[in-house]
Amino acid sequence: MTLHSTHPSPVASGPVSATAVRGPRRALLTACYGTLLVLITYTVPTTTLAPTAAALHAGAAAQTWILTGALLGLTALLLISGTLADDHGRKRVFTLGAVLLAASAALGALAPDTAVFLVARVVQGGASAAVLAPSLGLVSHAYPAGAARVRALGGWGAAVGLGIAVGPVYAALLAQWANWRAVYGVLAALALLLAGLAAAFLTESRSEHPRRLDPLGALTLAAATAALIAGLAEGRSGWLRTTPLLLLALGVLGLAAFALVESKVAEPMLELALFRDPGFIASGTGALFTGLSIVGLMSCLPTVLERGLGQTPLAAGLVLAIWSGLSVVAALQARRLATRLAPTTQLAAALLACAIGEAALFGPAPGSGWLRLVPGLAVAGVGSGVLNAALARLAVSSVPAHQSAMGSGANNTARYLGSALGVAIALALINSGHAAAGPAAGVMAGADRAIVVAVVLCLLGAAVALWARAASRRRTAAPEA
Repeated sequence: MTLHSTHPSPVASGPVSATAVRGPRRALLTACYGTLLVLITYTVPTTTLAPTAAALHAGAAAQTWILTGALLGLTALLLISGTLADDHGRKRVFTLGAVLLAASAALGALAPDTAVFLVARVVQGGASAAVLAPSLGLVSHAYPAGAARVRALGGWGAAVGLGIAVGPVYAALLAQWANWRAVYGVLAALALLLAGLAAAFLTESRSEHPRRLDPLGALTLAAATAALIAGLAEGRSGWLRTTPLLLLALGVLGLAAFALVESKVAEPMLELALFRDPGFIASGTGALFTGLSIVGLMSCLPTVLERGLGQTPLAAGLVLAIWSGLSVVAALQARRLATRLAPTTQLAAALLACAIGEAALFGPAPGSGWLRLVPGLAVAGVGSGVLNAALARLAVSSVPAHQSAMGSGANNTARYLGSALGVAIALALINSGHAAAGPAAGVMAGADRAIVVAVVLCLLGAAVALWARAASRRRTAAPEA
C-alpha cells in the first residue's frame, strides 16, 4: 500500500480524471460552503449563551453542555463518517449530513426546554461530522495533484477561518435584531440550501476497494470520544470530582480498546499502519496541537474580552474576527508556499508564528482596551491561515487516495479533541486568576496563564512537525542509498 499517493480519488467504476467531475469549481465551492456552515454552527453559542440559557432556564452545568454539545457529536462521528464516505459515497454522506443538520438546527430553534436543545446540539455535531469528513475527499477528487489542488485546499482552509470569523458575529447580530432562536432557524435554511447544492453540483466518488463495516471499531471510538468530551465538560465544575475523573478514565480505556480492535480486524476503520508514515503523524499531531493551543485559547477570548476588558458580546466577536479574518486571507495565499516549503515545514513555521502572536497577547490590564491585542491577533491570524492550509495538504497527501475522507476524518477528529481539551485548560486557567484589584484583574491574570500554556503547546507542536520533516527526508533517502 502506497502511503504518499496524491492522485485524485477514484469512483467505484475506476479512476476518474478531473475533466469527468461535474464542475470542479462548483464542487469546491459546495465543499467550502459546507465547511463554513459547520464552523458557524460550532461557534454560534460563544455569543448567544446568555440569552439561550436565560430562555431555557439552563443552569451552570447545562450552559457548559450548550457550549460543548456539538463538539461531542463532531468528535464521536468524524472518523466514522470519513470511513463511510470513502466506502459508500462521499457525496451521499455529505448530502445526508446537510439534511440532518437542517433538521437538528430547526429542532434547536423550536426547543421547548434545555434537554431538547442539548439533544439538538449533539445531533448538529454528528451532522456536521458527516459534512466535514468527506469535504476534503470531495475537493481532492475534483482537482488532480498539483497547483490546482494546492489552491483548492487553500480555499478549504480559508473556509475554516471564515466560519470561525462569521459565526460569533452572525449569532450576536441576529440575536440582537431578532432572538437566539432565529440564529438556529436561519442555520436550518442555510443547511437545506447546502443539501440542494450538494445534490446539484457534487459528483459521487468512493474508494475502488470498499471495505466491510467495522461496527466494533465504530462503537469503541464513539464511546471513547464521547466519554472524553463529557469528562472535559464536567471537569469545568471541578476536576477532582468522581464524575469527570471516571469519564476521562473511561475515555482513555476506550481509546486503548479501539486501538486493540483495529489491530485485530481484517479491514479496520483506521489502518494503524498509517502511523508508520511521518506525514500522517504530523497531520494528526498538528491538528491536535492546533486545537490545544490555538482554537482552545481563541474560543475563550470573547470571555476574556467581556469579563476582563468590559466589551459587549458583539464587540468581542468583532475583535475575534481580526484573528479569524486574517486567517482566511493567509489560507488563500498559502498556495504560494507550496513550491517552496514541504507541508511539514509549512506546519512548523505556522505553529511558530502562532506562538509569537499569542505571546504578544500577554499582559493587558483591565480597561486597557482591545487595540492592545491587535498586533498579536494579526500575527496569530496569519499563522493560523497558513496552518489550516498545511493541515489540509497533509490530511490528503499522507493517506492513499482511496482513503482521503478517512484521512480528513482522522485529522479533524484530532483537531476537535484537541479543541475540547484546549478550551477546558484555557477556561480553568482563566477562572483560576485571583486579584485584590477585582474580578476583571483576576480574569486578566488567569488569561495570562492560559496564554503562556498555549505558547508552550504551539512550540511543542512545531517541534513534532520538524521531527516529521526530518523523518520524511530520511525515509525518502533510504531507498536511494
